[in-house]
Amino acid sequence: LELIVPKPRPIIVVLGPTASGKTELAVALARLIQGEIISADSRQIYRGLTIGTGKDLDVYQNGGAPVKHHLIDILDVGEHYSVAHFQFDAINAIEKIEAIRKQVIVCGGTGLYLDALLQDYEFSRVTDFSKESLKLNRDFIVFGLNPMAEIRRMRCANRLMDRLNNGLIEEVAQLISDGVDPNVLIRLGLEYKWLVNLVQGEINRAEFEQGLTIAIQQFSKRQMTFFRKMERSGIPIHWIPDELSLESKLAFIQSRI
Repeated sequence: LELIVPKPRPIIVVLGPTASGKTELAVALARLIQGEIISADSRQIYRGLTIGTGKDLDVYQNGGAPVKHHLIDILDVGEHYSVAHFQFDAINAIEKIEAIRKQVIVCGGTGLYLDALLQDYEFSRVTDFSKESLKLNRDFIVFGLNPMAEIRRMRCANRLMDRLNNGLIEEVAQLISDGVDPNVLIRLGLEYKWLVNLVQGEINRAEFEQGLTIAIQQFSKRQMTFFRKMERSGIPIHWIPDELSLESKLAFIQSRI
């Protein structure tokens, strides 16, 4: 008799701009359908950037059964990491999750990472960690969160204030005190560029808060532009109405998987 191997379930992707509620939704979904989460965030890979990158690690542990995550806190700040690294690591993580019959949920806002994984990017040269071009070879279904522009701007501003109140400035000051090169932090962009300038006294607190709030809001808009580009290139995205409750968002996803 021929052994029939069950086909892996489609990979579920949850994407959206910063402060759209991706992590909360992905974790709730993982608890509901026995899943594990692969982070698609270009800065959450680094240890020590907990508050600034919004890792929300407590969300994975609290509010229910702990949810396992992958590709968070895997490198020290300054270590090289590329889109090719992510593609390789994500495919390996997918294989490990599926080997234990769990549902793969990819969650993040780094559009380039998501696009490379879903569209099987082929790089101009074979990397030293992968001897051949990689193919995902999995069905996938993509869900998106897209709050209205004014709501998105408000959430970005509120989230920044929450992070400041929870020790964001102190986190960066400690990294520099521990020997992390400020220029490395600046190259991470966005919050870290502004935070280094603040910590080093190049700007004052008011300039920092105003300038960074605007920068984050602009970044959120660029994320949405990239997601729309993904749609035009052939990746269907099921946009979840923002006004839905968490339970209704979960029902929206379940009705389509």
